[in-house]
Amino acid sequence: MKAFVFPGQGSQFSGMGKDLYDTSALAKELFDKANEILGFRITDIMFQGTAEDLMQTKVTQPAVFLHSVISALCLGDGFQPAMTAGHSLGEFSALVAAGALRFEDGLRLVHARALAMQKACEAAPGTMAAIIGLPDEKIEEVCQEVSGDKGVVVAANYNCPGQLVISGNEGAVLAACDLLKEAGAKRALPLKVGGAFHSPLMQPAKDELEEAIRATEFHTPKCPVYQNVDAMPHTDPEEIKANLIAQLTSPVRWTASVQRMIQDGADDFTECGPGKALQGMIGRINKEVSAHGIDA
Repeated sequence: MKAFVFPGQGSQFSGMGKDLYDTSALAKELFDKANEILGFRITDIMFQGTAEDLMQTKVTQPAVFLHSVISALCLGDGFQPAMTAGHSLGEFSALVAAGALRFEDGLRLVHARALAMQKACEAAPGTMAAIIGLPDEKIEEVCQEVSGDKGVVVAANYNCPGQLVISGNEGAVLAACDLLKEAGAKRALPLKVGGAFHSPLMQPAKDELEEAIRATEFHTPKCPVYQNVDAMPHTDPEEIKANLIAQLTSPVRWTASVQRMIQDGADDFTECGPGKALQGMIGRINKEVSAHGIDA
């Protein structure tokens, strides 16, 4: 059974999507439509911008979304998913590709999400760190122990066994990193991100995005979409909306999502979008299944 998965922020690169734009009439049409909807030429930044240009939140999220969704749509009859899922931002790509959201509506929501998250980051600065080589339970325990006077720190991205990202106020994240290294973590690496994503610090962004999501029409997707907040398959538009709203302040349960997809029959995973991050994670979650990019 074929599963299609969609990456999140951090996978962007200069030149992303240019080959699609140059070789596919459908891709060109969708990229041009995106420039109109966003009110600026995101294609110029995607195709020629510097890494720094692509790091701007208002650019990064729509850029990764566009590359991912357009890659999938350009497969035509080759895009026949039994199920889809996306990592954080990638969940929006997965929903559009599966037909739960119109392309235009998905892009508008991603743009609104990026701006809301940027505002929340400015209002309550925070950071994230990748913890390598410790059991999830130990990391959760340390986060609970540290949260308090120094602020809040929580488990944010359950990426694969032995790799978990924590998120929160900078002081709390750094204090947790020190304790986790003492506890035997191979690495506790602060990430170059704009804020504390998937933590309580994103509450203002969640409130803002909730309004936009509730005002958007969702449809029954053509296949189940496995959502980040509960790692379960969903087809009911109201459930999908509620989970998408909860996502900003909830952890990304990627390990559990992939395990559940495999349990439900997935044995071939195609990553649509920039980079190979999800292929690496899937390989560490289960070595028996095939995980590759579109060209494989």
